This record gives sequence, C-alpha cells and structure tokens, in this order.
Amino acid sequence: MHNNLVILAGGASSRMKKEAVLDNLSPEEIAQANERSKGLIGVGASGRPLLDYLLWNAKKAGYKNIYIIIGEQGELFKEFYGSQMKNNDFHGLSISFAVQYIPEGRIKPFGTADALFQAVEQYPELNSQFYSVCNSDNLYSAEALRALRETESPNAFISYDRDAMDFPLERISRFAIAKLDQNNQLLDILEKPSEDILEEYKDSEGKIRVSMNAFKFNGKTLYTHLKNCPVHPERDEKELPTVLLNSVKENPQTTVGIPFSEHVPDLTAKEDIADVKTYLAKYYPDLNWNSKN
Repeated sequence: MHNNLVILAGGASSRMKKEAVLDNLSPEEIAQANERSKGLIGVGASGRPLLDYLLWNAKKAGYKNIYIIIGEQGELFKEFYGSQMKNNDFHGLSISFAVQYIPEGRIKPFGTADALFQAVEQYPELNSQFYSVCNSDNLYSAEALRALRETESPNAFISYDRDAMDFPLERISRFAIAKLDQNNQLLDILEKPSEDILEEYKDSEGKIRVSMNAFKFNGKTLYTHLKNCPVHPERDEKELPTVLLNSVKENPQTTVGIPFSEHVPDLTAKEDIADVKTYLAKYYPDLNWNSKN
C-alpha cells in the first residue's frame, strides 16, 4: 500500500465565481466563493474549509504524505495547512505544496493533467512510487480513499454508481461514464453520454458507472503519458481522463474501476454551498483529529 495522496486545488474555480442570486448564503460566504479556491470555502464547523474534512478522511484511510497542488495565487492554503513548501505537520499528516504555473500566453491553468505533471516534476520521487489523486472540492469517504490504497491494481479509479449520486438528474446526466469489462477493467470513458447508448455502458451489476476524479496511479508508467498528454479539443485543457485512457491503450488490463455506491459532496458552484454545509453538519458534526483510525 502507498501513502501518497495528491490533491488538485490549482484550478480557476470559474463556475464557483459566476454570479448567483441566493438567499441562503451570507455576504461572507459569497465573498469566499468569489475569492477562494473551492476547497478553502468555509462550509464546516467554525467556518473550517471543506479540505479539512477531506484531509481527515485521508488520515483515516492511512495516507501519510499529502501533496496539495495550488495555483500561483494560492498562499491562503499555507495559512491553513503550513507555511513551508514541504513537510508541514498537520495533525500527523505531512503536507507539501506544488504550484501549478500558468503557461505563457494563457489566462487560466492548463487542466488537471498539467497540474499533476507539474507536481511530479516538483516532487520527482512520485515518479518511482504509487500515489492517489483526487479533487479538493469533493468529499470522498475514508472507505473510498482506503480502497485506492489497498487495491493491487497498478492503476485504479473509484467507479461510482450513478444512481447513488444525490444530485439533480440534469447534472448527473452530464457526468462522463466509464465502460468496464466483466472484471471491472477500464475500457473507455465516454463524455456527454446520450440516453440511447447508456444500456451498452452498464457494468456486470447493471450499473452506470461514473468517475469523480479519485485515482490511483503507478508513477513510473504514468509519467510519459502525463508529459505527452494532448490538449482536449473542446475545453482547451490537458485532462487526467485522457492520460488514463492513453495509459490503458498502452498497458491493457492495468486499470480497475473499484465499484462504490455512495454520494460524493461537491463544491462546484455557489448553489452547492448550502447543501455541503447541511451534509457536513449531519455526518461530520465534530472532527476529532486525535481519535484512533
């Protein structure tokens, strides 16, 4: 089992910053949504960020080394999780920061694959190890994160039952879906799926499976695909699903979809803030960092 978790937190948060008229948010919450990285928005007890809860689950899952990829203006992360670039102690977790720099000629980051590539360039030890990767604005369960640590598959992702997601149908219908073989090995990822072809993408349990960007990677074999990731023709970004599929093409039967059936709270837009606050109050009323895992 590996001990490394890379957290993607360097995005532009453009959907979160869009104008929204909501009567269930305070002026302070709206200001944070407009100014902070999504994982730092204070949705928890005493205004603590969502990222606290993700780190708590990561610790419960057994991770030791956390690499948070921040943007060039990401100094606020250091106020919460440690002032040094490397090896800050946060409740027994070692927190290090990687910076996703924006390439010359662009006004926003170059995507999740570029973020991870810049991180492994800054921490090359990851290229000889296994590591997990996830978003900073999703709250993955400790059980899901532990499954990524424990799987013997060289690469893996959490393969979520689409029907278990507590999101509006319109939102769920936009999720990319995974095509798996009878052994849950990844064959393909389909973006913008249409209803008429969903049947052929059901897995052996009859479920439609989606990825929420929770991965395990073999750093040694992934590096070349990260480095050579093509730009997505529509979104003009380099994306991790592309890297994963290119890796599968070169190394078939090395990427398993680990089936999970549970909701994953998500902070994408201002409309999500109240829902995430309610979820945390119900399921995480108190974070006890000193409890035994």
